[in-house]
Amino acid sequence: MGERLPKESFISRFSDELLKREMVADLLEAKVLVEDYRSYYDHHRPHSALGYQIPAEFGASADLDRKIEDVRKQGELQSIITLS
Repeated sequence: MGERLPKESFISRFSDELLKREMVADLLEAKVLVEDYRSYYDHHRPHSALGYQIPAEFGASADLDRKIEDVRKQGELQSIITLS
């Protein structure tokens, strides 16, 4: 089987992790369950595409990488100014 597209992967996981496991009594209960799952999926569940980090961890490390790059650029700029 080929690699799944992100949307197909999400739908498959959503189905396996929520829809096939829960019986709902009404639309309100379904909405609550879906919102809880969405929150879990977006904020607490490790994602393979993010190196099995949760999105908050990935975002923090990406922000740190950007800050390190900014510091490097400032150092390079300072070197150029000093040489001028």
